Amino acid sequence: MKQEKQDKKELIFDALEELMVTVPYAEISVEAIAKKAGIGKGSIYYYFKSKDEILYEVIERSYRRITRDYFETIRNLPEMSAIEKIKRLFISTVKKEFSKTERNMLTELHILDDRDIHYKMKTIAIQEISPILTELLKEGVDEGSIRTQTPRESAEIIVAVMTLFLDETIFTDSPESVLNKLKILSNVLETCLCTEKGSFDFLFEPRTFS
Repeated sequence: MKQEKQDKKELIFDALEELMVTVPYAEISVEAIAKKAGIGKGSIYYYFKSKDEILYEVIERSYRRITRDYFETIRNLPEMSAIEKIKRLFISTVKKEFSKTERNMLTELHILDDRDIHYKMKTIAIQEISPILTELLKEGVDEGSIRTQTPRESAEIIVAVMTLFLDETIFTDSPESVLNKLKILSNVLETCLCTEKGSFDFLFEPRTFS
């Protein structure tokens, strides 16, 4: 019964995510989600109170996919340094969440003028990504490539800043201004984490955001 319930919820999540590829979120109805999922509208309200509640769980699932893809990338690379692992984490997150080359669910949400959704996305990003970054900062401390006495707090601040900074509904800068800010962020991270110069230069490399 529990598996059946989870399977049905996954159908609902998939339906909303697929609809958002072609239809703006605000125009998607619960009826449309039910039709896409191949279930009755009443079944959706059995599991969820509203469309937004479905959306929040879809966002959480998307961030879990980001972390899963990240771990699959580094799983067979045990000799990779902590800095390189952080680079892979950042790039994995950016490509999934802020890619301009494909219209994915998270990109669609970032252009919505809905403060509650934006707040929820930032909260989930911090909750899902920060624990991974915390472990990588600790690993860097053990290696001697990073110096911080507060890895958890540092990780949360870094993820919060990255998420806020890359939100195009807040900053509508020119490409040149974005590049300059990323260079500043790179220098700030190097200084705060006491890393070698150039450790975070990948933040403003063109392929990071392509």
